[in-house]
Amino acid sequence: MKIITGKAKGLNLKTPKGLSTRPTSDRIKESLFSILNGMIDFEEKIILDLFAGTGALGIESLSRGANHSTFIDKETTAIINDNVNRAHFVDQSEIIRGDVFKIIKKLANQQKTFDLIFCDPPYNLGLWQRALVEIDELNLLKVNGIFIIEHGINETIESQPKNLELIRQVKYGHTTAIDIYGKNF
Repeated sequence: MKIITGKAKGLNLKTPKGLSTRPTSDRIKESLFSILNGMIDFEEKIILDLFAGTGALGIESLSRGANHSTFIDKETTAIINDNVNRAHFVDQSEIIRGDVFKIIKKLANQQKTFDLIFCDPPYNLGLWQRALVEIDELNLLKVNGIFIIEHGINETIESQPKNLELIRQVKYGHTTAIDIYGKNF
């Protein structure tokens, strides 16, 4: 896994051993950021990377000029910390270890909001559907913000969020889909 462009271009990211974490492939990440480049200017943006894994999505955003990224993961914070250090984004990063859903409630209580939220949880556990509902209800996405969800291609949402609009859905091969939601977009 590499950072595609920007200040940390070409940096190889460390990944966890084993199969408990499934990092977004470079091909999917490159396609996703190509789509986002037409939708958002990364300069000065505030990023939230849920189920962050390696931190690749938040670090790629920082490399492209984002101001700050908050990374949340229950298991891989040591790897995220190492990758953030190697990319020289320590001062622009907050890495939080713990349950994503408890932490986003704390962030909402602190009245924090984000321009861009990435959500890449383990597939087939219903976590992305729950995250979509809670991000919407907790009002964590800024106006004109974008919420990106990576999930299994066979997973569907039972009910649409009230304040977020599905802008685009992209399928990659036989396994992965990405839904892009916007707020007042």
